[in-house]
Amino acid sequence: MMRQAIRFVGVVLGGLACLIAIAWAAGAIYFDLPIAWLRTPLALAFALGVLAALIFTKGRWRASGRVALGFALVLGWWLTIQPPSAGQWQADVAQEPFAQIEGDNVVIQNFRNFDYRTETDYDERWETKTVHLSNLRGVDFFMSYWGSPLICHTLLSFDFGPEGFVCVSMETRKRKGQSYSALRGFYRQFPLCYIIADERDLIRLRTNYRREDVYLYHLIPATPEKARELFLDYIRGANKLHDQPQWYNAITSNCTTNIRLHIKNIGSARPWDWQIIANGYIDERAYALGAIDTAMPFAKLKSLSYITKRAQVIDGDPAYSLLIREGLPGMAPIRPE
Repeated sequence: MMRQAIRFVGVVLGGLACLIAIAWAAGAIYFDLPIAWLRTPLALAFALGVLAALIFTKGRWRASGRVALGFALVLGWWLTIQPPSAGQWQADVAQEPFAQIEGDNVVIQNFRNFDYRTETDYDERWETKTVHLSNLRGVDFFMSYWGSPLICHTLLSFDFGPEGFVCVSMETRKRKGQSYSALRGFYRQFPLCYIIADERDLIRLRTNYRREDVYLYHLIPATPEKARELFLDYIRGANKLHDQPQWYNAITSNCTTNIRLHIKNIGSARPWDWQIIANGYIDERAYALGAIDTAMPFAKLKSLSYITKRAQVIDGDPAYSLLIREGLPGMAPIRPE
């Protein structure tokens, strides 16, 4: 009985894996084939042909092998698709940030500091911002929800004291007329993009104009040395992406997996966890690891860390970054001068 049960489970899981492989490969053809008129017929022909091979081929291993072969052929082609280095990009991602590191000085080019009237109506400002590593005193973590509690957008912000905050967001670089699609995010549809910006741009856009639910946590312990290492790794990543485009991917290269990659690069990453994929719960993981304030129950911490309503009241105040932090758990008592 036990052997039969194990065999049954194995057959079910194997069949499910084959169906997922067929669906993904057909989607890759449909979304990423450069010849538009061939996409639908070729994706349909591939899916039906490989599915027929799975159903009608005698022998479970032989049938699975044919599915694996079809999947491997599509995957091999798909991996050759290179991200574009130029294009008609939307205004909010038209410029890519990069920086020069000169001893203690970091000079950031294309630092975004847009002033919004609505989500789509804004004054574009791309600036040059200089910060000093010796002023870096901490790192904060934002989570922004726009729908399901399973998924959020994650951002890091670096506190440079008198020089302000440098906020970093990993996003998709969309062409004019293109919109984000969760399904398309699994394929080679969007290049990856760093946005390095003022919090009155990146955070206020989400709280005041997109009306998203935003939470703010202070990362602890974040020693000045570790904070500098992490910031410099982000800068190196932005410089590399400026010179060599990469693809965004909803599973392997998104806002949260890239944060983990930078943390891994400085030797501080923990093992993978399901909350990295369902990143709407990544703050629970951070709490369990002691990376955010643990002086109170998590539910209370999350409630106190909600900043959307206070950010809407503060709006475009020059002291925006200080005011959204005032009184938050784990934050040093700071007030605008």
